[in-house]
Amino acid sequence: MNTGYQEKRAITTGIYHVFTFFFACVMIYPLIWMVMSSFKNTNEIFRTAAKLLPDHFSFSNYSVGWQGFAGYGFATFFKNSFIIAGLSTLGAVVSSAVIGYGFARIDFKFKSFWFGCMLLSMMLPFQVIMIPQYIIFNKMGWVGGYLPLIVPQFFGQGFFIFLNVQFIKGIPIDLDEAARMDGCTIYTIFIRVILPLIKPSLVTSAIFSFMWRWDDFLSALLYLSDPLKYPVSYALKMFSDPTAGSDWGAMFAMATLSLVPIFIIFLTMQNYLVEGIASTGIKG
Repeated sequence: MNTGYQEKRAITTGIYHVFTFFFACVMIYPLIWMVMSSFKNTNEIFRTAAKLLPDHFSFSNYSVGWQGFAGYGFATFFKNSFIIAGLSTLGAVVSSAVIGYGFARIDFKFKSFWFGCMLLSMMLPFQVIMIPQYIIFNKMGWVGGYLPLIVPQFFGQGFFIFLNVQFIKGIPIDLDEAARMDGCTIYTIFIRVILPLIKPSLVTSAIFSFMWRWDDFLSALLYLSDPLKYPVSYALKMFSDPTAGSDWGAMFAMATLSLVPIFIIFLTMQNYLVEGIASTGIKG
């Protein structure tokens, strides 16, 4: 009977893995197709769209795409993306950790109300606040620069605040009381006790923030007009010209390169990401 159960379980596990592998292949196929198309010329891409591998691998798309357009190379666009994503991530992680610590450990007036407002802000799509936000930044003279893309991140992000609150609530409050007996203030408790213990939450916030800022196209479309300031997400659009021929091969090549930083970050920090999400899910 035990042998029959083990055989049945082995068959079920095998079917599960086969189905999961098939589903993963279906999900990742468009990405693989884009990478393979970056080695084809534009005519071959649409002539052999159903064919995954190119007839002849060519790296010319990467050299042509890296040169950019109108005298602006993709080295400039990558630099702009790193500036925007890096500063935005720094601001979002630090501010969200501070605000999360306040909600989790400090009692203040209307705390539940403000926490509810923070949760409601997570449910608002960007399209709802897009026009009012643009009007405000335009009156401040920020339109055309990076400030509208970076500064709002320094005032906390709802998802990251909630993530930190749930993580901090799982830390025994006895540690705070012991540190307070040693003469620590709420600020030193946060820096010396809380921050080292919520490292998975901070890294998770950093990964998501960097990915979202790196891929952000709409904000750049709204606020930036100088090609010298374009990030990669917006610069890729310049390869597509409905009135003339589009260099799809070069666009696919640069799109492939734009995925490299995200892939490296996820590959090197996936353990923190899994720990941060899993730990937050079982606390609170």
